[in-house]
Amino acid sequence: MSLCLVPTPIGNLEDITLRAIRVLREADVVLAEDTRVTGQLLKHLELKKPLQSYHAFNEHQAVARLVDRLQKGERMALVTDAGTPGISDPGFLIVRACLQAGVAVECLPGPTAFVPALVKSGLPTDRFVFEGFLPQKKGRQTRLQQLAAEPRTMVFYESPHRLVKTLEQFAAAFGPDRPASVSRELTKMFEETITGTLTEVLAHYQQKPPKGEIVIVVAGSDV
Repeated sequence: MSLCLVPTPIGNLEDITLRAIRVLREADVVLAEDTRVTGQLLKHLELKKPLQSYHAFNEHQAVARLVDRLQKGERMALVTDAGTPGISDPGFLIVRACLQAGVAVECLPGPTAFVPALVKSGLPTDRFVFEGFLPQKKGRQTRLQQLAAEPRTMVFYESPHRLVKTLEQFAAAFGPDRPASVSRELTKMFEETITGTLTEVLAHYQQKPPKGEIVIVVAGSDV
C-alpha cells in the first residue's frame, strides 16, 4: 500500500522523468485533478491506467475512502494538471491522512513553476518565501501590509487576468521602485520573463495583456 505524488510537466512534456513514467505504469489507479488533462498526458506516454477525479472540490469527501483503499493494498499515483501535487494544488489533505493512517507516502522530485521563475529573476535566491496565490478578497490587504517589510525574496502565483491589478497593489504596498520579475508560460514555446521595477513591469503588461500561467517574483525589503 502506498501513495506516490508524481510531478507532471508544467508545459514541455520532455520534462517528465523516467521514474515518474515507471511509477505511473505501476500504479493501480491515477488520481487526477482533471482526468481529461491527465488522460492526454498518459496517451502521450502510451500508458493506459484507470483515472479517478481528485480535485479541490471533492478532496474533503474523497480522502477517507481513498485511504481505506490504500490500506487494503492499492497503489495510487496522485498528479495535478501541471507541476508538483500539493504546491498550490490538491495533495496536502490526502498526504496528512495517509501519514496518520500509517500509509507510506512518496513524492518524486520534478517540475514546479516557482523554481525556474525564481532562479531567472536575478533576485536573491539564498532565502525566499513562497506565498502562492494571495487571498482574493478577505485578508488580501492585510497580507500585503504584512509582507511590505519581508526581507526575503517573495514568490507569488497569479492568473493572467488579475496580473495588472495585482502589480498595481504590489506597487502601492511595496513601493513602485521595488525590483520584480514576471515569468509566464514557463517551459513553453512563448516563455517570457520581464524584469525591472514594479512600475516598469506594470507598464509592460498594461500595454501588452498577458496570457498563460504567471509567476511573480518580488525583491524583499531592504529597510
